[in-house]
Amino acid sequence: MDADSNQVVPICNTNYPTTIKTHPPLERTVSLARDGSVDFRGNTADKRASGRLKANAFIIGIEIGERLAFYGISANLVTYLTHVLHEGTEKSAANVNNWIGTTFIAPLLGAFLADAFWGRFWTILICGVIYFVGLVMLTLSVTVSAFKPPGCFISPSDGIQQCPSATAGQVGFFYFALYLMSLGGGCMKPCIAAFGADQFDEEDKRENEMKKSFFNWWVFGISLGALVSATVLVYVQSYISWGWGFGTPTVLMGIYLVLYILGSKSYRHKTPVGSSFTQIGQVIVAAVRNFRIQVPADPALLYEVDDKESLQAGARHITHSNSMRFLDKAAVLPNPSEGSSSDIQKHSPWKLATVTEVEEVKLVLRLLPIWVAALIFQTPSAQISTFYTRQGSTLNVNFGPNFKIPAASLQSIIPITIVCLIPIYDRVFVPITRRFTGNVRGITMLQRIGIGIILSFLSMVCAAVTEVYRVKVAREHGLLDHPFQTLPLSVFILLPQYVLLGAAEVFTSTGALEFFYDQAPDSMRSLGTAVFLSTIGIGNFLSSILLSGIVKVTSLSGQSWIVDNLNRCRLDYFYWLLAGLMVANLCFFSGLARCYKYKQVASL
Repeated sequence: MDADSNQVVPICNTNYPTTIKTHPPLERTVSLARDGSVDFRGNTADKRASGRLKANAFIIGIEIGERLAFYGISANLVTYLTHVLHEGTEKSAANVNNWIGTTFIAPLLGAFLADAFWGRFWTILICGVIYFVGLVMLTLSVTVSAFKPPGCFISPSDGIQQCPSATAGQVGFFYFALYLMSLGGGCMKPCIAAFGADQFDEEDKRENEMKKSFFNWWVFGISLGALVSATVLVYVQSYISWGWGFGTPTVLMGIYLVLYILGSKSYRHKTPVGSSFTQIGQVIVAAVRNFRIQVPADPALLYEVDDKESLQAGARHITHSNSMRFLDKAAVLPNPSEGSSSDIQKHSPWKLATVTEVEEVKLVLRLLPIWVAALIFQTPSAQISTFYTRQGSTLNVNFGPNFKIPAASLQSIIPITIVCLIPIYDRVFVPITRRFTGNVRGITMLQRIGIGIILSFLSMVCAAVTEVYRVKVAREHGLLDHPFQTLPLSVFILLPQYVLLGAAEVFTSTGALEFFYDQAPDSMRSLGTAVFLSTIGIGNFLSSILLSGIVKVTSLSGQSWIVDNLNRCRLDYFYWLLAGLMVANLCFFSGLARCYKYKQVASL
């Protein structure tokens, strides 16, 4: 039969009924996705009717809603904890770091559910509802007077300011709502970015080129959401009411959830293929069981399935690599004569794995050292919502005669920097560097991350120098022991450290997000995105641990670096310590980058 024929005619026995095999029209066949994507009915996705920018309009919408709420609350959370719940400096900073840490650890759970059971669409929807419920409860907590302690007052007997503590019930309700929001939002995060990237077919040259810029413009979009949060919402919280400041993003999140559901027919889906952790365990167990077997010199003798089977499993073939050769033992056939698929099926996945499955585990293991370096990078970023904001609260926030800038709104400098630099990076920097390097991205993803680490180091140096000057001004004006008095120093002195940290985010965070998605196995891309997001969460936990350790160690000398009176803190020492940590991290990362081997996918 001719390969292009639509009719199969039996030639042996004309008594058999004629079988008609119907193929889709050629035009539709060309438009079908070739990367294993399916539509909402479970059929192979038609690229003309799904995916790309149309689908991403709905996906980015729910991401903006999530970021509006998250950054609108996190930007000013330390202020609410200290001014309304009356927590101390160390405790409030630790609570903010722990909450942000939990929010960015939860993506690991969300990624597991998406890759193994629910798929990205349903994980986003279910967790989005949980997130919305948490936001509603949090809004009630800051609005209803029964859920918060009375305000501070001046004692008539001694003239000292008294701030009543919150009751256990008030604290419990507030933190339950806060962590419910953390669970829902955290589980959504890895799925939204991965789901957005899934809307481009990597086997289509044009769509693959579009995908190369996707993460740049993805970060651009969510930075706009963060910008609105750090300006409009923080201003509303500071000068109108906490209820309006928390309630507005709650309503917007509900609207974006409805829009996300309305876009259901335009999405491309990747079918869940089972637990990533199970697959990793199967390969390792199979390699250990076969430790006595010799790995053949020719990789072609290792077990692999054909491309059709591979795509049905939601993955593409990955070219064999010579690293971690021990794991190749998992793909060695115990009896080379057992070459037919019927013979292979006798073997348990805990005893035999394909080359692609082995290479996927190698990819995950190769990501771990890069994850450590990205983790250390996030430690300075944890200062944005805590000490950077506390520094700003001691400075002159007047902007003109009639307008004041909330200290927490200084965080808007970071998304402003990102929004300004992303178009320059994508439209100017990449094309220019591409001419010299020949790399489609201009520079490699790891080079991009390394530049961000350098910028983070410079931000910490700048913060240390600025803090020395701020304390000097406080000393000269006799305000060291008056932490609530505004210093005669403009808040814009903090501008350089924010701009440098924003530039670092453009390089390291955006580059790392793309790197962990791109280098993760096809069937584990939610997990890859979650692994990156977990660096933010654990980075905040590390910051809390580091902060507690510093308080304990420096208290032994009689003067702790961190005290409630910010003018008596030694924040400059803390920033210098973080700068040194960035130098060590840069050296560590440079060694990793030189040795890293990028993923090689076999063309279909």
